[in-house]
Amino acid sequence: MISFCAREGWVLASISLSIPLCASCSTNSRGLALLWRYNRPRSVSSSPNALLRLLLPPLHPGATSLTMCTGKCSRFIGITLYPLAVISIVSNVILFFPSWQTDPIRNPKEQITPEVLYLGGILGSGILILIPASHIQATGREGCCNNRCGMFLSIIFAAIGVAGSLYGFVVSTVGMVIGPQCRFWKLLNVTGGPVWGRPFDADLEQFSEDSYLFNRDMWDTCVYPVNVVEFNIILFSIMLASSGISLILCAIQMLNGLFGCLCGTCREERLDKMQLS
Repeated sequence: MISFCAREGWVLASISLSIPLCASCSTNSRGLALLWRYNRPRSVSSSPNALLRLLLPPLHPGATSLTMCTGKCSRFIGITLYPLAVISIVSNVILFFPSWQTDPIRNPKEQITPEVLYLGGILGSGILILIPASHIQATGREGCCNNRCGMFLSIIFAAIGVAGSLYGFVVSTVGMVIGPQCRFWKLLNVTGGPVWGRPFDADLEQFSEDSYLFNRDMWDTCVYPVNVVEFNIILFSIMLASSGISLILCAIQMLNGLFGCLCGTCREERLDKMQLS
């Protein structure tokens, strides 16, 4: 127990724990009664809580840094997800114009790669990332979302982001492995001209070093649109990378939101300090 006289500046402390008060004190002392003078500055509050904060260190200093980390981590993740989602959306939109040609968009079912029509970059790692990003970033700012409830909701939104980015990741992988839709010379073609199709079409189980991805000489198989193979590989790779990073960040936010629910946020910690003072 600690008693404090604000007028005289005397402090009476009764300590019943084995706490060393100085280097020469024994740690086995129990039931110590101490009386010493406390020269209180004018700027220091005379309330018992203020005195306790001056005399006693925090019991768990790691908890303070953890609560501060959850809010800052959420803000960093939310800000980072925005450009990743925009990159995925733009890449998916550009894929509707293979090799910058506008003719295929008039007949998308036949002349555009099917994985582009699945909207993995627009819907999956795009819109389903932008929506969680707005809430995740809000949990790191001052406001109604910077609390335990906001952190709990961020777990749900982050799970939506994981599902969306996973969808975009899978669609991008399949689209890059199977290859683009293009016109090519098909063997035993009775019409005598190039046909629309996927010359590199193969099951994912048959993917190996013989794939067109590792053999640049095979890229000339597609005669129209020109350089469509390289075009698709670059854009699907960008979508694959952005959706993969978004997947990792959303998974981290699920853990960060869990810690925020258990340990609180920076805002709650500051409110607790204000109440103590």
